[in-house]
Amino acid sequence: MSELGSPVHEVRNQPPPLEGYDVFSADAALVEGTRRQGASWAQAPLTALGKRAGDAECIGWGFAANTHPPELRAFDRYGNRIDEVEFHPAWHRLMTVAVEEGMHGAPWADGRDGAHVARAASFYVWSQVESGHGCPISMTYASVPTLRVQPDIASTWEPLVETRTYDPGLRPLSEKSGVLVGMAMTERQGGSDVRANISVAEPAGPSGPGAEYRITGHKWFCSAPMCDAFLVLAQAPGGLSCFLMPRVLPDGTRNAMHIARLKDKLGNRSNASSEIELEGALAWMVGEEGRGVRTIVEMVNCTRLDCVIGSAALMRQALSQATHHAAHRYAFGRLLADQPLMVNVLADLAVESEAATALMLRLAGAADRAPGDEHEAHIRRIGTAVGKYWVCKRAPSMVAEALECLGGNGYVEESIMPRLVRESPLNSIWEGSGNVNALDVLRAAAKEPVVLDALFDEVSDASGADRRLDDHVDRLRKELSSPDELEHRARRLVEAMALALQGSLLVRHAPSPVADAFCASRLGGDGGHAFGTLPTGLDCRAVVERARPSL
Repeated sequence: MSELGSPVHEVRNQPPPLEGYDVFSADAALVEGTRRQGASWAQAPLTALGKRAGDAECIGWGFAANTHPPELRAFDRYGNRIDEVEFHPAWHRLMTVAVEEGMHGAPWADGRDGAHVARAASFYVWSQVESGHGCPISMTYASVPTLRVQPDIASTWEPLVETRTYDPGLRPLSEKSGVLVGMAMTERQGGSDVRANISVAEPAGPSGPGAEYRITGHKWFCSAPMCDAFLVLAQAPGGLSCFLMPRVLPDGTRNAMHIARLKDKLGNRSNASSEIELEGALAWMVGEEGRGVRTIVEMVNCTRLDCVIGSAALMRQALSQATHHAAHRYAFGRLLADQPLMVNVLADLAVESEAATALMLRLAGAADRAPGDEHEAHIRRIGTAVGKYWVCKRAPSMVAEALECLGGNGYVEESIMPRLVRESPLNSIWEGSGNVNALDVLRAAAKEPVVLDALFDEVSDASGADRRLDDHVDRLRKELSSPDELEHRARRLVEAMALALQGSLLVRHAPSPVADAFCASRLGGDGGHAFGTLPTGLDCRAVVERARPSL
């Protein structure tokens, strides 16, 4: 029997933990894209945040928040209904950083160019620590355009949305130094078909925009039920309408919103997604009666952008773990990172990650410039739906392949990879499944053909730079020109649009090894259906070295 301290007990051939590094600065695609899209002024705070995101203590918060998920406290010890959710302290630490960094509202208060890009980059960096707490952060960020539809309501709530103080706890607005805003649209019989909602809103007095209503019904998914208010859809006498529903009323009493249960989910376990019942809950109408979907659509567009950002962040963290592991792990006499087939796999993953990062930053740039630029507004409209479909669809397969690079080591919870795998399908479902987003692209193109023209104008900026991209764009034009069975072909068409956008961005801005690998495998047909099938003749090592974080 060996003794402790003898060679058999030495831990060999295991990589050091991926911690103590700058998540922002280690990501060349992110650094370059942030500058390119107008947020060079944010480099210093993003670097500071990147160091926090790579710090062992902060990484530990992500593990703790998922190991100890939230718990529903429906009643207090005396039997009084309180409908509260209790979170682990790690959740509150993650939320504190996110709010202090302005991920929940800074762009609306910051008039600088690139404010949405800077916020997207920070959300991307901090999401690599833990994704679940990003839900209330994202919804709060997205609530502002909808609140602004009703200026009297916005003037009361928006100042507290934009503060950088995380102030949890259910209290009236007058006692809060910062607030979070959630959303409750879907019902059990409707899902994405929100027009099938049956919750009823009855006027509490005079009706119309800004007036008080009482809502009775249920919501199948209400994420982050400890937010201070929610944007809710319900059937008013004049049709489906949008409302702002506070958790606590101005007199300090709890609104009639009851949490039926917390969802037991595949992933996103740190976040409390709930099923709620409304029993005459007080709410204020936002926008015109009967125009609820149109009123809340801007919130949906913003959260769809965050789905792209969140998926890109998962992909990047998975890639970082895979490249780091391969750079330190020996097998069959040499490092994994020196073995040609593993280099092929890692390079393929790196190309996918960089394409996702470039597209999400371009969409964030469009969000910045859309108010004063028609082309940017059109790119934001069609590009966000295209990106939401494709990037979110690619994340699960890419993250699963990255896990395989770690082998059995990646299959244990301590590696973070199982959490990334569980999280990866979420963004493709949230704010409309793949089908919903693909059909939304077709509707946008049919209703406003100019958005399709904007997409082609965008990709034409790379015209002539790579024949494979040019040929792909020509094929896309032909596919779109045929009116036959458009709905049947929706996914195929939107995938082609996404690849055209990503290819154009990489050809214009990425190093040639990255752009060449993307065009060869994604556009030129010289790649397989699995990752790690890049053709020969590419500089795969350069692609991997660009992507690998170094301690």
